[in-house]
Amino acid sequence: MTSSVLRPLGSSGLDVFPLCLGGNVFGFSADEKASFEVLDAYTAAGGNFIDTADSYSAWAPGNKGGESETLIGKWARSRGKRDDVVIATKVGRHPDFLGLRGDNIKAAADASLRRLDTDYIDLYYTHFDDDETIPVEEIIGALDELVKAGKVRHIAVSNISPERLQESLDFSDREGLARYVAIQPHYNLVSRDTYEGARQDIASRAGLGAAPYWALASGFLTGKYRPGVAVDSVRADKAGAHLETERGQKVLAALDEIAQAHDAEVATVALAWLAARPTVTAPIASARTVEQLPALLAVADLELTAAELGRLNEASA
Repeated sequence: MTSSVLRPLGSSGLDVFPLCLGGNVFGFSADEKASFEVLDAYTAAGGNFIDTADSYSAWAPGNKGGESETLIGKWARSRGKRDDVVIATKVGRHPDFLGLRGDNIKAAADASLRRLDTDYIDLYYTHFDDDETIPVEEIIGALDELVKAGKVRHIAVSNISPERLQESLDFSDREGLARYVAIQPHYNLVSRDTYEGARQDIASRAGLGAAPYWALASGFLTGKYRPGVAVDSVRADKAGAHLETERGQKVLAALDEIAQAHDAEVATVALAWLAARPTVTAPIASARTVEQLPALLAVADLELTAAELGRLNEASA
């Protein structure tokens, strides 16, 4: 892969690979050895965009959150790769740093920096909005302090209502403070209304780059889930549920057809559709093993025709 495949991430000035490597499996379903192998293979292929969160993977028995950040930091340090990769992490869900109070954001950022073994975070997302109690002024104010201190290069947002997103952008513009440059929505071929509409419209107007999570619908869009087929995965129930819907069946049929035409993997086609959507810079997908990576990386080289995009749009409508 060459630098020509890199894409600008919103207004950040950062250029990133069109497949963002998800770090939710590191320290969870991928141990240190497997995580390092995946990170090595991803970067060797030209990848430079790694996504994690301070809460990954607090849900796993025996974990307390921060395991993914710790492994990524250890890998980047051991490989001398820190300045070659764009590391994104998130705040708000770590058991010790819940919510988006201003003081909590700043304390959580310091904890993430320690785990990542670095003195700066390239992209810092608010993970879930704290809209019941915390005004956007407090959230943006704390994030702006982190940017001014050099601890964070750019700020971004994940799960948020269109109203709060617009309010946040307006406040940043009005006060001349750090402004969101990217958004991480739940978005894929079988979940389109989670982003399309008001959120996407705001992102487009504001010049935000989108890095969708669950880009492969918990694995359903890899094509490995078929009627009568048992899949050994911690996400099998969630992914397999799409087989029960008419949309899921139509999408799978369209993906099969287009994948065959390109001699490509189903997952690659699903990611290529997403990468071609308005505002999308880089879909996020994770790999537990090196063997799972080629289908994800191939999105950089697959350009779907207008007719193929239309077929997928229709199937997933």
